[in-house]
Amino acid sequence: MMEPCSSVSSRSSSCGAPPIPSPPPSPPSGPSAWQTLKIPVMVDVSKWPLFTLMSAQELVSIRQACVFGTSANEAIYITHDDEVYVFGLNCSNCLGTGDSQSTIVPKKLDCLSGKKVVSLSYGSGPHVLLSTVDGDLYAWGHNGYSQLGNGTTNQGVAPVLVVTNLQNKRITEVACGSHHSMALTSEGEVFAWGYNNCGQVGSGSTANQPTPRKVSHCLQNKQVVSITCGQTSSMAVVDNGEVYGWGYNGNGQLGLGNNGNQLTPCRLAALQGFCVLQIASGYAHTIALTDEGLLYAWGANTYGQLGTGNKSNQLSPVQIMTEKERIVEIAACHSTHTSAAKTQSGQVYMWGQCRGQAIVLPYLTHFSCTDDVFACFATPSVMWRLLAMEHDDFLTVAESLKKEFDSPETSDLKFSVDGKYIHVHKAVLKIRCEHFRSMFQSHWNEDMKEVIEIDQFSYPVYRSFLEFLYTDNVDLPPEDAIGLLDLATSYCENRLKRLCQHLIKRGITVENAFSLLSAAIRYDAEDLEEFCFKFCVNHLTEVTQTAAFWQIDGHMLKEFISRASRCGAFKN
Repeated sequence: MMEPCSSVSSRSSSCGAPPIPSPPPSPPSGPSAWQTLKIPVMVDVSKWPLFTLMSAQELVSIRQACVFGTSANEAIYITHDDEVYVFGLNCSNCLGTGDSQSTIVPKKLDCLSGKKVVSLSYGSGPHVLLSTVDGDLYAWGHNGYSQLGNGTTNQGVAPVLVVTNLQNKRITEVACGSHHSMALTSEGEVFAWGYNNCGQVGSGSTANQPTPRKVSHCLQNKQVVSITCGQTSSMAVVDNGEVYGWGYNGNGQLGLGNNGNQLTPCRLAALQGFCVLQIASGYAHTIALTDEGLLYAWGANTYGQLGTGNKSNQLSPVQIMTEKERIVEIAACHSTHTSAAKTQSGQVYMWGQCRGQAIVLPYLTHFSCTDDVFACFATPSVMWRLLAMEHDDFLTVAESLKKEFDSPETSDLKFSVDGKYIHVHKAVLKIRCEHFRSMFQSHWNEDMKEVIEIDQFSYPVYRSFLEFLYTDNVDLPPEDAIGLLDLATSYCENRLKRLCQHLIKRGITVENAFSLLSAAIRYDAEDLEEFCFKFCVNHLTEVTQTAAFWQIDGHMLKEFISRASRCGAFKN
């Protein structure tokens, strides 16, 4: 039910935000608003394709990041030195670089250097809002509806301070709808501006609002602690846990028990008696988390995004996941129809539109955080909040193993090859290699000096082999890879053998082709042998003039000539 207050209601469905239709042929546009991440989480930003080109060193430098845009083709990140970088497609100048050029290489926004970002959100255009630790508010990007709050409809090609009606106000949180904007002050006031066709600005009319305007009515004298936006709707949570909504309500996303648009804030009476801690808005649905860990959902449900087990819209809050343990975090994003939640024990569930499928009940994933749901299953794969990365010099098991390879401080075994030592750990070798497992179990004497002499392989080859056991990687020139192929064959390391063959194939040349062919035959690498043979035949004239060709033994030369002849290599 809707609590009576001095508000204007419109049941017209002629606003530019119709009820959710059947699944559209292309993904909906526009992103969501979010609260700044309070507790850093271990998130791998390289799960978002935009970040996959960045080096490990660059990724470690990132403190905060956000992927946004209609197709998740733009990104912004902040380093530990508080430098702000952007890259991507740059639709509507949303990168703020001062031009309309796309860039695959991150560009620094000098005007934001050292500003210490605390909150960031974006719209469908997209336009971007950013607030700093000093309470300053910056905006740039699409401005067709004055969503930048500067009183014009000119595109914002670079970040500009938003100051109108915000003098002496300290902005702590920002939120963007499709084409409208909201800001929360340190005093608990809410300001809104931009597109207002359905009342999403909360001014009591449907006229667009060109500059920030304080949202009052039912929020007068209320201390707002959190804000969020749907496509054309707005939500706020006050300090006593009450929830207020306004704007488009054609799918019931305001949770008022009806589908009439609201031009001013109205309290969700259905949640009376509950203290809401967090609220998240999807494209046209809303989810809320109470201080008791209960989860409620309402609004559009075409894709099962409410998690009720069906696809029926809900005009009022409905509790879901009632049989699950306490919920500690919820996630939604107004560019998507996807929902996610995390439980007290760390289990992450997802539902709604997930890679095109309609998941109507919360589905247990193997993810460790809700952000991974949006990286891997949302369409578009935007971030639902400004992510804060926690590095703290934390190393994964794989990274720790790699770091300790050839470490004299922690090793308990040494190999001596060509007069050089390689430091390793017996436990790692036993776990990773059957050859060493058998050797240590059958022949190792604990009283023996813990140095093993190796004379049948060169130092680069044996070191590369041992490093492979710690890292799963091989990095050798093709000529050395031949020796490693010999070792892999001797030690029955089939995966290493395949890796060596790939290395050799990538490094084959006219000069070394016949040597590589000889090695492939000698080590019974049939796939590599076939590859080298075809290369030699395709470059027969050049190969037969190399020293390697005339240094092979007569039997192998005869076999090659005979085989090449059968392939028609000597026909005119």
